[in-house]
Amino acid sequence: PLGVLAAWYHNTLIDALATFVAVLGRSVPPIALAPLLILVFGLELRWLPVARFDTPASRVLPALALGLGMAALIARLTRSTLLQVIREDYIRTARAKGLGELRVVFVHALRNALIPVVTLLGPLAAAVVTGTFIVEFFFAVPGLGRYYIVSIGNRDYPVIMGTSLLFGAVIMAANVLVDVLYSWIDPRIRLDGSS
Repeated sequence: PLGVLAAWYHNTLIDALATFVAVLGRSVPPIALAPLLILVFGLELRWLPVARFDTPASRVLPALALGLGMAALIARLTRSTLLQVIREDYIRTARAKGLGELRVVFVHALRNALIPVVTLLGPLAAAVVTGTFIVEFFFAVPGLGRYYIVSIGNRDYPVIMGTSLLFGAVIMAANVLVDVLYSWIDPRIRLDGSS
């Protein structure tokens, strides 16, 4: 939504603020963001718990620390691809036919702008699954990332192989899901392999 909003209000204050938030979210890594979130929302404001992964409130800060950079990347890519699609001839034709701006953006432009964004979702899913060790460490989450790193230190080869296979299966499933989403976004793309 941030990328769509920035593209819709291109070259305005909203676009500048949305782009600033996206660049800031992308430039702060989870290793710096996690302690900052703990300090501000957990210790100073006392809005959210900082450890114990047992309540929905205790899952907010780890999810923010892990997903904010990826959401910022998706927002920037959505903005740039939507700006490119909005300049196409068929968008001008849709506007000339008298379609409302909401319909033009959400039905015609966004559908074609999402193809590069969906392409990015496969590797981002892999990054979410395999890059959780830092977040698990800061928020005391008992997860696979920490278990995987400890098993490497202990030379527990069956656990290393099993966890690697699990991570590989998740990455493959994410890529298959991306391929299915391609055919849903653009019906001209077929899954059977023929052209």
